[in-house]
Amino acid sequence: MKKIAIISLVSTLLIGFQLTAQQESPLIEKQNMTLTSDLMTPEVLWSFGRVSDPQASPDGKTILFGVSYYSIEQNKGNRELYTVHVAGGEPNRLTKTAKSEYNAIWRPDGKKIGFLTSESGSVQLWEMNPDGSDKKQISAIEGGITGFKYAPDQTKVLFTKEVVLENKFASLYKDLPLATGRLMNDLMYRHWDEWVDTYSHVFIAEYDGHALSNEMDIMEGQPYQSPLKPFGGIEQIAWTPDSKAVAYTCKKLSGKKASLSTNSDIYLFDLGSKFTTNLTQGMMGFDVAPSFSPDGNYMAWESMERDGYESDKNRLFLLDLKTGKKTDATEKFDQNVGDITWTPDSKNIFFMSDWHGSFQIYQFNLPKVTIDQVTKGVQDYHAITQAGKLLVTTKQTMSFPTELFTIDPKTGTSTQLTFTNKELTAQLAMGKTEERWIKTFDGEDMQVFVIYPPHFDPKKKYPAILYCKGGPQGPLSHDFHYRWNYQIMAANGYIIVAPARRGVSGFGQAWQEQISGDYHGKSMQDYLTAIDELSKEPFVDSERLGAIGASAGGYAVYYLAGHHDGRFKAFIAHDGIFNEEAQYLETEEMWFENWDKGGPYWDKKNKIAQEAYAHSPHKFVDKWDTPILIIHGEKDYRVVFTQGMTAFNAAILRDVQAEFLYFPDENHWVLKPQNGILWQRTFFQWLDRWLK
Repeated sequence: MKKIAIISLVSTLLIGFQLTAQQESPLIEKQNMTLTSDLMTPEVLWSFGRVSDPQASPDGKTILFGVSYYSIEQNKGNRELYTVHVAGGEPNRLTKTAKSEYNAIWRPDGKKIGFLTSESGSVQLWEMNPDGSDKKQISAIEGGITGFKYAPDQTKVLFTKEVVLENKFASLYKDLPLATGRLMNDLMYRHWDEWVDTYSHVFIAEYDGHALSNEMDIMEGQPYQSPLKPFGGIEQIAWTPDSKAVAYTCKKLSGKKASLSTNSDIYLFDLGSKFTTNLTQGMMGFDVAPSFSPDGNYMAWESMERDGYESDKNRLFLLDLKTGKKTDATEKFDQNVGDITWTPDSKNIFFMSDWHGSFQIYQFNLPKVTIDQVTKGVQDYHAITQAGKLLVTTKQTMSFPTELFTIDPKTGTSTQLTFTNKELTAQLAMGKTEERWIKTFDGEDMQVFVIYPPHFDPKKKYPAILYCKGGPQGPLSHDFHYRWNYQIMAANGYIIVAPARRGVSGFGQAWQEQISGDYHGKSMQDYLTAIDELSKEPFVDSERLGAIGASAGGYAVYYLAGHHDGRFKAFIAHDGIFNEEAQYLETEEMWFENWDKGGPYWDKKNKIAQEAYAHSPHKFVDKWDTPILIIHGEKDYRVVFTQGMTAFNAAILRDVQAEFLYFPDENHWVLKPQNGILWQRTFFQWLDRWLK
């Protein structure tokens, strides 16, 4: 299911796993590997170093970043910190421990680097010199902290930590210490992959350059989250340039109301008066990620307009702090906005946006009120930070894992800064990625990515896989994914067909919105059109086609299983929606179901909803006749694991060849290395069985 900031989500989940799994364990580092084949394998995929979170030093000369490596044997990962000069050169390793370091940032004076680690038994704030020496623990917060930011004047630090939710029924448990039952009387009692026993709050502490003291919960007594789980991080909280106030993102709703609404706001807490002001009062959609101009005159943030619609256009909004005027800077810009970054002179804002299958950097000029595209090309850029006259960002493609690049904002020219995986990628043959545009059944132009096997021979015939994107909204771009990786699929001898069907972002809001209330209609026709068109190629064996997908892509697989007219010989559905009526009552974010399905299935007068539920995949099991592999994690609370279990049971009862790969400890993703490799092995064993 789609959310706003998928990249930060996966990073957060991986870090959380690392911290809990690595109390006393051997150091996990980059391994020098000599491959016996030039084809990608699951083991090779898990050997890549994962580069993330570049942070420019205050003088703009040095970039701080992290790299995560994973041990298959230990079944966990570890993240270390590095710096590299913005002009290039060999990175300098700052940490070398068996416990991950993350949320690493420069102190405003540039003399220290602050970071979080669990070295002391709980996650605390540590500092070190820019060369990695003199590491010292700065905080000793009970229960640990989850994120932090220095005040610009360095006199304070804001941090986030989990606060235990009050048990409304505590009197019933007072003499029952071994009782495991959970009693609840409202919704949102669990979310994504955790039971809601705590909520994150924002705290402010005094900082003397050596330690934190006098911590204050600026949300004391409020049963609300900041930042917003599970995707929000410390980027949803910001200091004002004068260090006198803190802006934080929060949805001040609970229970059923929180489940039905996406209405988050940005609140400003004044340290002097202790007074809190809602800066986005009356704006009813997601309002997140405040960012103040260096001169203190403006606040920029990401804003969605409509309550209940999590895939609404993500706009760049500006608040004039002197006049109170709010401006939609992207009113005429039919694209989404993310990763807002101010220039030092407060005259420009850089941001990311996806368009036609790639994420590019754009620039909004405040005086001219114009938006210009800075970068072009076939890639995904993310995570902008300004380093002097240059931008530093991460870059990836379908065949290139993330590395750091500098960007000249005047020309858009990029220069590679880190080469973390150079030795490994040099040994691998990557398949060609091709962009095609085809006509849909109703005459629209649709982008389709085709990924060919390495050493492709056009004289041969290859089996092909239709990739059904999840979401259902959101980008289908040049992501180097560590599970749904196009190159590893191609390396196993398959041609991959990935259509940007109705619902995909980056083609205007109208294209994206066509899937809401219509999962079964135009998007399904788009899938079939894409695979039919590619099947006409002489190198595609139309008798050996498969369809795969996760989440809403899993829905697509289940639906196509009953509507494919014999096209496919194998299906794979991961964490997919099988029974829409059950999904409506099993999931936790009710706003999603109400918007995308039109409402509850019992509303007989609601034609949109009734049409959606009438096409629930489970109602077409009588037409299933094709082998299907089903995968699901028990900790997935967005699409509950019983969706996969019932689909598997239905297949077996129908005498359809089926397998069910069940993970008791995974959520909507598969994050543990050994589980990830088991996933890949099962995935390809199934495809090879039926398509080769």
